[in-house]
Amino acid sequence: MSIELHHLRGFLALAEDKHFTRAAKRMQVSQPTLSRNIRRLEELIGRRLLERTTRQVALTPAGEALYGQLSFLIPRLEAALRPEPEDETFRVGFAWGFPSGWPQEAIARFEAETGLSVHVRRHDAKLAGVDRGDTDVAVLRGRVQAPGMRTVTLLEERRIVAVSTRSELATLEEMRWQEIADHQLVLNEVSGTTNLDDWPADRRPDVAVVCRNFDEWLEAVAANKGLGVVPEFVGRQHFHAFVSFITIPDAPTVPLNLVYPHHGGHPHMETFVRIARETLAA
Repeated sequence: MSIELHHLRGFLALAEDKHFTRAAKRMQVSQPTLSRNIRRLEELIGRRLLERTTRQVALTPAGEALYGQLSFLIPRLEAALRPEPEDETFRVGFAWGFPSGWPQEAIARFEAETGLSVHVRRHDAKLAGVDRGDTDVAVLRGRVQAPGMRTVTLLEERRIVAVSTRSELATLEEMRWQEIADHQLVLNEVSGTTNLDDWPADRRPDVAVVCRNFDEWLEAVAANKGLGVVPEFVGRQHFHAFVSFITIPDAPTVPLNLVYPHHGGHPHMETFVRIARETLAA
């Protein structure tokens, strides 16, 4: 068997992007080259990994199983082969909407206690780079399940509805959670905190637009493509002239988490977690 690293990297990119053109661009290869590499990988493994249609790519059960293993193994391998940084840094990643207030205080305390410099970076990915070794810890919202990762929930945030100021819903002061199912939804499939599983299987909203990051999501809502559901802090930190926010009294909450590797993580990780908890408690 002659499976090479570029075969596995290509499959990992395609499994995450669900799109040959985007995955090929990410891998810096042509689309035909990526297609050949995926077919070769399937031949060598002896299992079909993808369901291909004219509009989308979906993983087969064998593909899902392989992705579950590679999504942890390949990033850790790449991180192990990467040269050690020359400076003493601690990297905090986030996918969107970095909180304000307690994180800045916690970071200042952590830097004073450890002597390290903390770098905060945005990554438009579900795990904000922590699974790839690009960050030491990620600040993420939602129910996080990732192989090899530990999740520490710091708090629970309430949710609100975002609607266009041109929508007839903009005059409402509140909506019930189940009422949302009567409307079209704008969904951020990469870094969003809301998905259709949040509603009963027989009573879910239709999806009008699927986005890949928060900025696309916000502009789709502003353009009245549909309504969106986000944590309450968005209404306080993100202002848009054409977006209004409505409270949802009975909405399920969204957990705010720190996510980091179970093994082989930064030696000062537990210190960061402790300081974050202490800062919030105060």
